[in-house]
Formats: sequence, structure tokens, C-alpha cells
Amino acid sequence: MDYYQRTVESALKNSLNTVPVTAVTGPRQCGKSTLVKQLVMQDEGKTAVYLDLERPSDLAKLDNAEWFLSTQKEKLVCIDEIQRKPELFPLIRSLVDEWNQPGCFLILGSASRDLLKQSSESLAGRISYKRLTPFLWNELIGKHAMEQYFSAGGFPRSILAADAEASFQWRQDFIATFLERDLLFWKEISPAAMRRLWHMLAHVNGQTVNYSSLASSLGMSSVSVKNYIELLASTYMVEIIPPWFSNLSKRLVKAPKVYIADSGITAALLGLRSFEEMAGHPGFGAMWEQIVLANIRGWHPGAEICHYRTSNGSETDFVVSINGNVNAIECKVSSNPNLSKGNYLAYADIAPRHTFVVIPAEQGWPLKPGIDVVSLNELREKLV
Repeated sequence: MDYYQRTVESALKNSLNTVPVTAVTGPRQCGKSTLVKQLVMQDEGKTAVYLDLERPSDLAKLDNAEWFLSTQKEKLVCIDEIQRKPELFPLIRSLVDEWNQPGCFLILGSASRDLLKQSSESLAGRISYKRLTPFLWNELIGKHAMEQYFSAGGFPRSILAADAEASFQWRQDFIATFLERDLLFWKEISPAAMRRLWHMLAHVNGQTVNYSSLASSLGMSSVSVKNYIELLASTYMVEIIPPWFSNLSKRLVKAPKVYIADSGITAALLGLRSFEEMAGHPGFGAMWEQIVLANIRGWHPGAEICHYRTSNGSETDFVVSINGNVNAIECKVSSNPNLSKGNYLAYADIAPRHTFVVIPAEQGWPLKPGIDVVSLNELREKLV
């Protein structure tokens, strides 16, 4: 994977040179450990010690964590899967205050920033968070076809697999491992119920969530379903997109939309082994929406991303706010996209800085004043 340029790499290097603690978050198997090890190997000015908290031998080194970590002052201490030992955070705070230098700790976790912050409040002002996603399209363009990106998704071991069958098998194994091993870390979670819910979410991918309907189908309470979905979101397995609110006196659809976070995982959950099978599936358009969503999230981690829909049919897929600029995003899998009356009503309601219609093509074109058809790579360049 060393010839693939990860989008977060330069920001990560800068953080290591300026703040005591850098946290790299993101889903399991998205390349966090590989990227960090490459950066550590490139840095000849500082020795590093690497601890993987899923390894019993590394966990044993932290039986007396205060003694062990206090002996690593001149090194960069990398701790992988930090969420498994949250009691380390107060100790890390004490040590970085004592050492008073940048680049003391590099911590990695497959839990969200918000979840980690529950355990790391004592590091306020001492920590910088960087999110690593599965591969974004601009990291793969020229090396892989868009059809492969659709079907394999962005996880490195999936998109870089020897063939389509090996990729599909890796994703099936990833799902099983998450359900049968990783979920054991979270108390009061039923892997069997989570599997059923995850499959149901794949079938309603990109739709507004109906907690009561899902609860009825699963034989669970609505509260439990909501908690399960929030857990999937906190481990980067799904993305919850809230509705966009404004001062408009409109009857808005207030339910959030839920997307599986990776098109390849969606395909595996649905049993779709190829792009051709995906293209014939009713959820094909939603899979393109999730690809666009995943890339926007990777390019602009701090962006506010919402959906917009009203009871009178006004709708657009995403409303993206970046540094106060509001843009409307519509995703179309057709090479000759048409906008609906509801789309234009939504743009009149939202009054975006610009509207982008994103299609899976190499190049777009101006559609109307304030509205451009764009490729995914062009969206990266124009979305500000």
C-alpha cells in the first residue's frame, strides 16, 4: 500500500510536530496501523515503541503502565486500539505535562472521536484528532476502475485483493469478525441481533430510518434499535445523516437517513458479488450516494452534512456546510442526469452557494446557473 498517498498523511505529520498527543481514528482495517508504521519508519529523528492492545504480550507490558510508559520519554509511544484501555488517558495526560514536548504519544482507535472523548477529557488542549477513512477515490484514480471501487469499496484489503472473489470473501470475513469478536468489547450487545439489523439497514440503505418498524421486525424495543445503530455509527460501520433545519416554515421530514459506511460492505451484506449484480439492484442509486458521502466526509472531516426533505416533495440528497458555505449535493448514477421538480423546490428553499450533481463519470459540465454536473474527482476540487 506504500504507493497509495493517503489524504490524511501530511496533516498527521504536522500534528506529530506540534502537539503532545495525536489520535488517529477510523474503522478497523482502514489502514491506520499501516500508515502509522510507515510514518514512524520514515522518521529517523525519533525512536518509536509500538503497542497493539489486541496482543496479550503488549497488554502485559502495561501491567505496570506508569512505570513502563515513564521510561519511554525520548520515544514516540504508539498505542493501537486505545479504546480497549481507557484508563491510560489520565496517565498519558500526566506524562505529557511532565515531558512538555510535541510528539509524545500517537494513539489509534477504531472508535469515533466522540466515543474516545468520553475517556480523554483530561487531554483537552493536548490532543489533535485525525480521522482515516477507507480509500477515497482520489487516492485510487488511475489505478482502479470506478466499477471496482463500487463493488469492492474502499477498505485496502478489499480493493487490493487478488481478484473479485478474494475481495468478496475478505468483506464477508470482516463482517463476521466484527460481529463475533469486536462486538464482545461492547457490553449488552447481541451479535445475532446486530447481524439482523445490519442486514436490514443494507436493504434500506440511504432511507430515512424508522426505528419502530425496525424494532417490530427484530422483536426489540425502539430504544435498543436506536442504541445499536448509534454503536454502528460510533465504530464507523454506518453514517447517520440528520435532517437540515433552517428558519423556513416548512414541514420537514425530521427522521435521519442511515447509510452503510462502505459500498463494498453493503454489497457483501446483500450478497452482491460483482458490479453487474449491484447495478441491477434497487439500491444501486443509494450505493452511489454512500460513495459520494464517504468521500465528502474524508475530504472535509469537519463538514456538517445533512439531508433535506419536506412533506410536499422538496428534497436533495445532501446539504453540506463547510466554513459557513452551504452547498447542495444531488447524486445520480445516470450519465444524463435529470433533476426533479422536488430538487428545484429544495434548492429554492435552501438557497445554496452552489449545487453539484455528482455522476460516476470522468468529466461533468455546467447544467444551469449555479448548478454543475460533476465527476467525483471534480467535486473534490470544487466543494468549498
